[in-house]
Amino acid sequence: MILHDLRTYASEESLARKDQLAWKLAEVAGDPVDVEDDVVEMVINRFIDDFAVASASLLRPPVSSARDQGTHHGTLPGAAIWGAPLEQRVSPEWAAWANGVAVRELDFHDTYLAQEYAHPGDNLPALLAVAQHLAARRGLRGHDVVRAAATAYEVQIALARGVSLHSHRIDHVAHLGPSIAAGLGTLLSLDTAVTFQAIGQALHTSTATRQSRKGAISTWKAYAPAFAAKVAIEAVDRAMRGQSAPEPIYEGEDGVVAWLLDGPGARYHVELPAPGETKRAILDSFTKEHSAEYQAQAWIDLASRLHATHPELLDGSGVREVVIFSSHHTHQVIGSGSNDPQKYDPTASRETLDHSLPYIFTVALQDGRWHHERSYTRERATRPDTVALWRRVRTIEDPEWSRRYLASDPRERAYGGRVEIELDDGTRIVDEIAVPDAHPFGARPFGRAEYLDKFRGLSSGVIDERESERFLDRVQRLDELSTTEMASLSFSALDGYLERAPTTEGIF
Repeated sequence: MILHDLRTYASEESLARKDQLAWKLAEVAGDPVDVEDDVVEMVINRFIDDFAVASASLLRPPVSSARDQGTHHGTLPGAAIWGAPLEQRVSPEWAAWANGVAVRELDFHDTYLAQEYAHPGDNLPALLAVAQHLAARRGLRGHDVVRAAATAYEVQIALARGVSLHSHRIDHVAHLGPSIAAGLGTLLSLDTAVTFQAIGQALHTSTATRQSRKGAISTWKAYAPAFAAKVAIEAVDRAMRGQSAPEPIYEGEDGVVAWLLDGPGARYHVELPAPGETKRAILDSFTKEHSAEYQAQAWIDLASRLHATHPELLDGSGVREVVIFSSHHTHQVIGSGSNDPQKYDPTASRETLDHSLPYIFTVALQDGRWHHERSYTRERATRPDTVALWRRVRTIEDPEWSRRYLASDPRERAYGGRVEIELDDGTRIVDEIAVPDAHPFGARPFGRAEYLDKFRGLSSGVIDERESERFLDRVQRLDELSTTEMASLSFSALDGYLERAPTTEGIF
């Protein structure tokens, strides 16, 4: 690995193009190194995961709206909208838009947490859409998609490790636009100079504030990654046509570091693979067993365990206080340290509730389980005993859990913490959890069997068994798919299923 220094350069300073971070990212994309078997396995797992959570969200309003928009931009050969008939084809940027919203809507796919947050599975809908559209013209095969995914994960995770966005209230999708552009550079075997321009344009057009994940969280939370994907595809298209980007996009005197991050005096370090080094960052990411913000995953598991061992807690009547000691990131983003009153509001949106650790811990404690729909219903959120207990839950930053959150040793890194529950009679119940059960170092790590179960469970009642097995056979052979087989890497919902979705009307 090579550690790249990132800082601002004054206009009169000389910064060669080859020394710019965007160029270094483009070089990673252009390195013809192949992927190793365990990376291929994980890429396939993550495609299964994305399709699984997308299938469960097809009738939700944001997904229906995005799909309605996409279907008005038909083209051939085009790309598939997941859930729609396989023969229906739309322009790839609109397929990436519709499918990206479906993947993100339930907050139920993979994650990487470091200096910045990331959902690197957000890269996959865009890569597949472009691959389907250009498969015949460029002779693309499944293996090309696998290589592109490895690049996209490598770039987004490298940026997340080295550059914090949220500390400056910039949304994490500012790392996603460049990673998709880099992945497409690999997919299409673009010259480094072309990918460089696409990365710069994608970063410039996908940077936004973090208000989409603050306060009253809206449906835009699902759209933000899909928008980054759409503009990244358009950026690659322009770059392939010879159009250029602001330069240097990261290091310029009026660039990202100087004005959006730590300022002209800041220095960052981004670690990227050396030439010829395989891309393995995807193996450091992890998926979700539960439909909620990743930093809540371990707490759902711990609360479910307490449900089974401490029935006296369930109605909350004898509980004086619940204090969750966690990392700075958890406390500030989904805990009471966010200072968002909406995190304690029973009428808050689903998007807000899935970013409220006090709510999530309370419901998981009372129910002993978590469900992507039932745990968020208005009836569930407004239940009087739940509201009463929920408002007695607070979070506190613990320096040790903050240190472990960013620990360099993956086996020490932690995304949980300690809970102390005090009852009215003075009894104290204390327990802790370091990582979610489904984490690679957790009690029940996810493997291929769990990904398949997740797909079958979430798609039950959405697609029939025959279509499910056809799709699963195809996706598990992703690395071997031919150019013609690429077109059918999608699934169709049951006849009439999508007609149950709310209809929308706009400009298109």
